[in-house]
Amino acid sequence: MTGAGPQRHFASFTATVSLLALLLFAPARIAARAQSKSSEVDPRVQQLYAEAKDAEAQGDQNTAIAKYQSILQIAPSLGPAYNNLGALYLRQREYAKAVDILQKGLKVDPQMPSASALLGISLYEMGDYARARARLEAALRANPKDSNVEMTLANDLVKLNEPEAAAIHLREITEREPKNQLAYYQLGKVYMQLSQEALSKLQEIDPNSYLVHEVSGEIMESMNNFDGAIVEYKKAVELAPQQPGTHYRLANVYYLLLDYDSATREFQAELANDPRNCSAQWKLGSIVLLQHGDPQAALDDIDKAVAMCPNLTEARLDRAKALLRMERTQDALPDLEAAEHASPDDPTVHFLLAQAYRNLGRAQQAQAEMQLFSKLEESARAAKAAHAEQIFQNKDKQQNPPQ
Repeated sequence: MTGAGPQRHFASFTATVSLLALLLFAPARIAARAQSKSSEVDPRVQQLYAEAKDAEAQGDQNTAIAKYQSILQIAPSLGPAYNNLGALYLRQREYAKAVDILQKGLKVDPQMPSASALLGISLYEMGDYARARARLEAALRANPKDSNVEMTLANDLVKLNEPEAAAIHLREITEREPKNQLAYYQLGKVYMQLSQEALSKLQEIDPNSYLVHEVSGEIMESMNNFDGAIVEYKKAVELAPQQPGTHYRLANVYYLLLDYDSATREFQAELANDPRNCSAQWKLGSIVLLQHGDPQAALDDIDKAVAMCPNLTEARLDRAKALLRMERTQDALPDLEAAEHASPDDPTVHFLLAQAYRNLGRAQQAQAEMQLFSKLEESARAAKAAHAEQIFQNKDKQQNPPQ
């Protein structure tokens, strides 16, 4: 069953592999393949290859396909020709034809990772997920850093109802490419699926457990359904009011919703249950700063948090804010420099550093930090726009699934 709907990330991958295939299919490679059958390269093959390449460059895929078909009639043992022809079929979404020709090519030359990848994608698009998996795994073994192949494999594993295995591959991609938004989007969806499965199991074991409501609240929070999350977290608090963590989760949603009075009450309740919760302690101070309260009172809370968790970067950044408000710029500098080291891409850190350097009369450093701040702010806006576009594209795929 072929896919009629738009498949944007597969299309871009197909274009990339197609180009690589054409580069592989150079005259030297033709000669190496043809010498097994003949002492010299048939000039017709070279001419047809040049014509196929020109047609491809002009976007005339039908002519390029015809040229490769002619090449295979002359040189049926030329593996790269199968690879290139399969790539063209895939770009045209003629998946059955792609599968047929790529399988023939791999029989002629089993050592073609790109053909294995193309075959895996074609099988995936046809809904043959089990066979796609074997081919995609083979391609990934040949090139472990190919994120396009690994992304397709992760999606295939989701279809095979193996979200844990899919999550492993998606994490590999995000570690290699920390700014790959599509990988993070897919990873979030997989985690949500795993959370929902865990929730079902919890409900089977004990539907009245506070854990059921905590997991349900976390799922709603991940979907930005904060009102629903509050309802669930309140139920968890009612069932386990002295359980560490229950008040914190509820408090944190209030914090996100800017309901600082409710958040303060719940953070204090959490600290009564767990005095070592440094995040709760820090956020009490953070709320004071957000409400433009006494910076010394905020500093007292934040100092306690940092004493318990010295590597809590957000707390150190808020401590610097409190110190700057108290005109203790020199004291704020170590926290700001530590925050910059821990989170070099955070625009807020550079803005505050610029303010500190300006207060200390270090104009050149202040200017450099403001330039960094402006650059990171611009990148952040672009990333948000790209993320919104990616969400739109994924919704488009969901509304126009393969037929």
